[in-house]
Amino acid sequence: MSIPTQFLDEIRARLSLAEVIGRRVRLTKRGREHSGLCPFHNEKSPSFTVSEDKGFFHCFGCGAHGDVIGFVMRSEGLSFPEAVERLAGEAGLQVPVASPEERQRQRRQADVFEALERATAWFEAQLKAAAGAEARRYLEGRGLRPETIAAFRLGFAPDRRGALAAALKAEGVGAALLVEAGLVKPVEDGGQPRDYFFNRITFPITDRRGRTIAFGGRAMNPQSKAKYLNSPDGPVFHKGRVLFNLARARRAAHDTGEVIVAEGYMDVIALAQAGFPAAVAPLGTAVTEAQIETLWRLAPEPLICLDGDAAGQRAGLRVAERALPLLQPGFSLGFAVLPEGEDPDSLIAREGPEAFRAVLAAARPLSDLLWRKETEGRPLDTPERRAGLAARLGKALEAIRNNELQAAYREDFARRFEAAFGFDPWAPPGRRRRRPAPGAGRAPGPGRGMRTPGPAAPKLPLPGSLKDLSALKARQAQQLLATLVNHPSILADVGEEVAEVRLSARDLEEFRVALLDFAAAQPELDSEAVKCHLSNQGFAAVLDRLLHRNVYRLAHFAGPDSSLGEARAAVAHILGLYRDREARREGLKAQRELAEEPDAEALARFQARQRLLQEGEAQRAELEPDDGIASGDRIN
Repeated sequence: MSIPTQFLDEIRARLSLAEVIGRRVRLTKRGREHSGLCPFHNEKSPSFTVSEDKGFFHCFGCGAHGDVIGFVMRSEGLSFPEAVERLAGEAGLQVPVASPEERQRQRRQADVFEALERATAWFEAQLKAAAGAEARRYLEGRGLRPETIAAFRLGFAPDRRGALAAALKAEGVGAALLVEAGLVKPVEDGGQPRDYFFNRITFPITDRRGRTIAFGGRAMNPQSKAKYLNSPDGPVFHKGRVLFNLARARRAAHDTGEVIVAEGYMDVIALAQAGFPAAVAPLGTAVTEAQIETLWRLAPEPLICLDGDAAGQRAGLRVAERALPLLQPGFSLGFAVLPEGEDPDSLIAREGPEAFRAVLAAARPLSDLLWRKETEGRPLDTPERRAGLAARLGKALEAIRNNELQAAYREDFARRFEAAFGFDPWAPPGRRRRRPAPGAGRAPGPGRGMRTPGPAAPKLPLPGSLKDLSALKARQAQQLLATLVNHPSILADVGEEVAEVRLSARDLEEFRVALLDFAAAQPELDSEAVKCHLSNQGFAAVLDRLLHRNVYRLAHFAGPDSSLGEARAAVAHILGLYRDREARREGLKAQRELAEEPDAEALARFQARQRLLQEGEAQRAELEPDDGIASGDRIN
């Protein structure tokens, strides 16, 4: 649902912008405005200004700008709905709910949160009671201080089946709600309710706001089949989208720009106790794509901390492979490798926080990890083995969807390859510099395995000047985004296609991602809510540029006064142009393959990609608008 603009205005009217910002920034009143040191970048002299009259803050150093909602989002890492809910509570307002069904869903969700909170408190009490003595000894033996145990709200599920269910039932929590919250297993054949956790230390798993949404449980019985157990997925918990300690780590990450991804609960808690509060962990599985996206909202280069054993190395490689399609300029991963046999908990206990800080300082970039994966421990002393290395690296390159990054990674791999073996395997034929590779003997000459030149590969049409092409791409990106902002209902039909588009301008690409995120969270969109949300997320300047009369002058379909049908047809056309560009890129790749390996299979691939390109262009001709994206404006 969308939040009415009038409600957002009421929040802004009731809350003092200077008071809200003054909780984090020491402000000095200067005339009608306030000034202070910007909380979003390091500075020694104040360039951060707060204007109560105008209702916005602005930093002349880093360009941060927004209203009270935008400040809370930036400073606390909250989403737009979360920031609105937080500030509405301070203002004594209730966030409006659109439909009876939505109100019913929120009431049920609130009941689940309440049941989980009651369970958290009950588990905490059991840890302090006589039944939790062994669990307390275990935690103390792991070096956890009482204040750390309390801060993470660790608890204990006693070895009495049904104890939690009975305790919460006495507090008025119904059996169905206990099942829905993942605290009790569904009753079968008229049996008694069975607690999901028993004889386990409990670790509350919270959402971004710090509310308990699930539990992890560490078995006290060494013979237990599962050493660690998580709550089942439910209405407020989805294991693949949640990170342990996210709420606590989020603020620390915003303050330091550092995020550490460890393997498990105890590693995260030990790191926090040792002075590394921005530590999180997946919930017993490999890091997922959704979790990687969450990490990038906290810091541009999270550090994946790998245990120093083979399993830890394999886990790191899985994260790297999952990250490749998601990479964007400015966002990557670092990999900190611990000494063999160590994890963060054991290293800090044995050598102190300084040893762990040294591990972080020696973290490797993602490109280094990929290169080492394909080269370390592998013999590369024959042409066939070096060709195999080039093929494996080529697959990694193909997984990178962002064209700029793919080119940057290809350049990095080519530099490493040429330094090791004397040539760049991705350079056009005839332009590869060669020298004898170490240990490879003489380079092949005539009569020693050289390929007889095949027929020349057919040529694809090339684009115009790079400057013109860049301007064209920027114009089409602006037209696409402006149309979607003014007609957001179109996203219900083309959201998946828009998600596949990658824009070369970083600010527009970040805007595209934010727009899609908001559309996913708020299906019933209207244009004003979209503009308000994106402005509060720090995209006010981008919106001003997109919704400018110069954009509408070339593309009236992008404006708010155009018909929905006209806007829909234009979006379909622009997305088709992006598909054409991707097809052309694939065609150029097929052309290179045909030139290097002129066989029937390569020729068939080239011809198939040419046909796809021609079919796409024919479809574009059927949809050709006459405003700003005519045939001469195609993306080549």
